[in-house]
Amino acid sequence: MDRQAPSGKGSSAHRIEAALMEDIAAGALSPGERLDETSLAERFGVSRTPVREALSRMTAQGILVARDKRGVQVAEYSREQLAQIFEAMHEIEAVCARLASQRLTLLARSELEAAQKRCVDVAEAGDFAEYLRANEALHLAIYKATGNPYIAELASDFRRRTGPFRAKKFATHEDLIASAKSHEELLSSIFSEDSQTASKGMRDHMTASFMQTLAAN
Repeated sequence: MDRQAPSGKGSSAHRIEAALMEDIAAGALSPGERLDETSLAERFGVSRTPVREALSRMTAQGILVARDKRGVQVAEYSREQLAQIFEAMHEIEAVCARLASQRLTLLARSELEAAQKRCVDVAEAGDFAEYLRANEALHLAIYKATGNPYIAELASDFRRRTGPFRAKKFATHEDLIASAKSHEELLSSIFSEDSQTASKGMRDHMTASFMQTLAAN
């Protein structure tokens, strides 16, 4: 599937960065995968200058890693590092669920329900690439529902870092169906508007995700 740069205003470098971030979060780019400036310039229809700028910013954030004369590649983590990242991610996601439950609005609920419907639809269709993106969109909707953009950005950063690793746990059509079904319990805990129930629901969800990710990597 061809991946295109998102439309809209803003510099070419920012558009390229946003598109690559989405690719990494959704697992469309694998751990250790090398990013070629020339190929990216052709993909986005720009010169190598904005590509280089985007890659430089992503390297500074630790999303990409410089490899001497071989350019840059998507960051790779050891099992220990991945466990440490998931530990931090676990706590932040639980906070997001707790705040979303406490501050749930009708608009936020409708956005979460729409995101979950998309997950179910693409899971049933067996569309792996779209399910990865739908799964990310659901979690981003939870972060948005916290009403706190700073916490949302922290949570989003961890999802970007772990995206290529989490993507590997979806090997079969049944994996997609099971994942979409697990969201039902998670959203039910958030819709309860009980912060402790929501926090526990997310902790259970993230624990299962972590175990599945370790097994796949």
